[in-house]
Amino acid sequence: MTREHQGGSRGFAAARKGVWSGLRFTSLRLRLVLVFGLVALTAAVSASGIAYWLNREAVLTRAQDAVLRGFEQEMQNRAGALPEHPSQDELQHTAGQMAASSQRFSVLLVAENSDGKTVYASSGGLGGFSLADVPESLRTAVNEEQKVTSANKHPYHLYWQRITEDDTPYLVAGTRVIGGGPTGYMLKSLEPEAKDLNSLAWSLGIATGLALLGSALLAQALATTVLKPVHRLGVAARRLGEGKLDTRLRVSGTDELADLSRTFNSAAENLEKRVADMAGREQASRRFVADMSHELRTPLTAITAVTEVLEEELEFEGEGGGFDPMIEPAVRLVVSETRRLNDLVENLMEVTRFDAGTARLVLDDVDVADQITACIDARAWLDAVDLDAERGIHARLDPRRLDVILANLIGNALKHGGSPVRVSVARADDEVVIRVRDHGPGIPEDVLPHVFDRFYKASASRPRSEGSGLGLSIALENAHIHGGEITAENHPEGGAVFVLRLPQDPSPPADGDAADDGGDGAGSDGSARDEGKGEDAKGQV
Repeated sequence: MTREHQGGSRGFAAARKGVWSGLRFTSLRLRLVLVFGLVALTAAVSASGIAYWLNREAVLTRAQDAVLRGFEQEMQNRAGALPEHPSQDELQHTAGQMAASSQRFSVLLVAENSDGKTVYASSGGLGGFSLADVPESLRTAVNEEQKVTSANKHPYHLYWQRITEDDTPYLVAGTRVIGGGPTGYMLKSLEPEAKDLNSLAWSLGIATGLALLGSALLAQALATTVLKPVHRLGVAARRLGEGKLDTRLRVSGTDELADLSRTFNSAAENLEKRVADMAGREQASRRFVADMSHELRTPLTAITAVTEVLEEELEFEGEGGGFDPMIEPAVRLVVSETRRLNDLVENLMEVTRFDAGTARLVLDDVDVADQITACIDARAWLDAVDLDAERGIHARLDPRRLDVILANLIGNALKHGGSPVRVSVARADDEVVIRVRDHGPGIPEDVLPHVFDRFYKASASRPRSEGSGLGLSIALENAHIHGGEITAENHPEGGAVFVLRLPQDPSPPADGDAADDGGDGAGSDGSARDEGKGEDAKGQV
């Protein structure tokens, strides 16, 4: 297949997909077309029905009145001129004369001859119009003599009825000659009028179809006109949601859609200003934290050196040196708080790197079991941790950042969980799964969603903790930068379980693997379980 043919096929498929998406059953465009079509169909059918009914009555009434009037005149002029008891020939001759009138109807005359016998005369001969063709109800009404009153001056009247035989409409009428004489019946075909009415019905049906088609085209045009600004508004809203805050709509006209576009532009402009203001404040806040952390490192270095000397003096207390027992608790407090402050500064600097997006990976081929063993051994946790890790599970990871993650998870379990702490390693698809489980009371359900939040305190009565409150947050950030994840849950048999999932070969950063910009990350203190980082920190850039 040629490239041009492939391109044409893709273009046709895209066009067909666009048309189908524009006419999907939930689309506003299709609903507008359907509503317009239904309204137009209802209006056209109603108008056509009324027009057909009015024209039908007018055509039938006009034809019927002309026929009945002609039949009545023929009965008065010709049948009325017959003797009271006519012969068969006289009756037949009169019937033929009546049928030859301008209306061209069939005539049946019924009378008694001089012998008292009933004689019949039909204009169509023996096989023509007969008494059997006349409905019995009509014959009864014609032969019924009515009482003559001031309101009714004649005993007999003209009666008519419409019948259908072989799908052909007919008009049947009958009357008697007043003062004695024959009874006459008339049969007139209404087929010409029926054909005219059928033609009218077809014309009205075609007009209804054209009206429906026109309304659909009009609805499509109106829907395009109305929905085009709505489509532009939807595209602009999506672009705004993607972070393109400079998106604006072109405003034209003074209708409601133009007002909506102006409102959108105003909201987008206010949002852009607010986001810019918040970004500036956040950047200033990050700069402040970074500058403060760097500024604190210099005095902390000196204070740390002094506290190391004080620690040595405390260690030689039993050898005749040391401090006065009255000030020894204060010295120990200064040493512990200085170490805690130093860890806090280091953690703040690490968090600042993550927030600024400057944290980088230094990947290396790591045996996960060896790395966990080294982490536990460096912190003298071998007796307190049960390791279930098979050697030979390798992954490309940043050893320093993996050590930070493990130190925080295991240290957190040792401090706030219950012994023994069990660490297991497994391979799942293209991931390395590390589980850290303790046998403590577990994590309260109301604390579980916030266990990775920065500086989160599970209880207001515990504002202080031994850790910096950022350990789990930094562990989660280090997992994210590898393309992994950390989850926390309670084990059904008791205790908490932290699950670390890391890809065996993470995708390198866009600017390549680079050396980190300093800092040793979170310390091995493992922040308190109620002081962790919860939400996905990758969004804080």
